[in-house]
Amino acid sequence: MRTYTPKPGDVTKNWYVIDATDVVLGRLATQVATLLRGKHKPTFAPHVDNGDFVIVINADKVALTGSKRENKIAYRHSGYPGGLKATNYAELLARFPERAVEKAVRGMLPKNTLGRAQLSKLKVYAGAEHPHSAQKPQTFEITQVAQ
Repeated sequence: MRTYTPKPGDVTKNWYVIDATDVVLGRLATQVATLLRGKHKPTFAPHVDNGDFVIVINADKVALTGSKRENKIAYRHSGYPGGLKATNYAELLARFPERAVEKAVRGMLPKNTLGRAQLSKLKVYAGAEHPHSAQKPQTFEITQVAQ
């Protein structure tokens, strides 16, 4: 059987808004990565970018289970020798809550050109407001198991 390849005219890209209030970060990231890749569509092909645009609001109210807020470390590197920077998630969520969500989603996407193109369709905002109301985004509810 031949691999199905959706044509560019067949791909329809929707916009979704996800409210991250009291949603566990990992569960939020898996749902967002699924929408960005297009795995929820029957026309999914792993080599084609047919995912949707995702807007995440209230990123500063995302939840972390256990003691991850104080003990989990987020690393970044400046590119220079000795340029490794480390910060815990309590400080990261206080200063840059958008980076925490983007970092979690980036780890669940392919590490290639296609993954970078899919990540560019993710828009994360710390507050409840976003400038994408002209695209008429649909709300996407995350049903999660109670912790």
